[in-house]
Amino acid sequence: MSCKPISIGMLLMAVATTASAEWSFSSGPNPNAFIQTGNMTLELQCDRIRFAPAGFEDSQDIVDKQGLSILFFKNGTTEVGAFQVSAENAALQIVDNYPVEVSFNSQQDYSFVLDQLAANASVNLSMIEQDVSYGSFDLQGSGAAIRSLRSACDSDASQGTSYEAPEGIVYCGGGAIKRVIEPVILDNPDGEWDARVTVNGEPIRAMTAYSYFGNSEPPAGFVVALLGEDRSEFLIFSEGSANWLEYGDYRYDQCN
Repeated sequence: MSCKPISIGMLLMAVATTASAEWSFSSGPNPNAFIQTGNMTLELQCDRIRFAPAGFEDSQDIVDKQGLSILFFKNGTTEVGAFQVSAENAALQIVDNYPVEVSFNSQQDYSFVLDQLAANASVNLSMIEQDVSYGSFDLQGSGAAIRSLRSACDSDASQGTSYEAPEGIVYCGGGAIKRVIEPVILDNPDGEWDARVTVNGEPIRAMTAYSYFGNSEPPAGFVVALLGEDRSEFLIFSEGSANWLEYGDYRYDQCN
């Protein structure tokens, strides 16, 4: 949580590439505040950030470097704060085949980031320790969206959400963050949401897709795809005695 000087080149880049869009809030099992442009998205969840830059190569670069500079500007040209994400204070990984997910080790660190996002005019996401920008976002309207997010997250934490345990296969595995994934097809669908996927205890409404993304020939063992309301994708496979699930870049094998 430190401030540092920034070059004129970086300032100009931040001004020139700041995304112009509106902040929104989405409630539900996984509340989030987000801003989306034609080719970039910044999504805030209860304990993590998801950033989809303009190109996959940027996502890969962030994860390869295991670092990201989050720079806050009060008027588009004056930096007033910064947070340096690294492997020491967060877990960085690519999820859903594209966005970078930053899961903070400390809720205090994440609260600082949310406070700065709510209070300032723009944010620049840049290469760690270098004046190279991955993208910038306008923060106008972020304060209201973040207040709604915090209220929803606090409500979930204090009240909890009770779900019956899924009756079926449980999948375990992952990379830097280990996950236990429990999908279930619902007997009584909630509108279009006819499935639920619980990831590390957090439920996500999902819809089933039995075709493999249009006309693509499904790989061996493909059973069903579960498309989460948070744009996550879970692919379920079964072949012989093997049952597994693919989520993001990782395979999760049956563990129950």
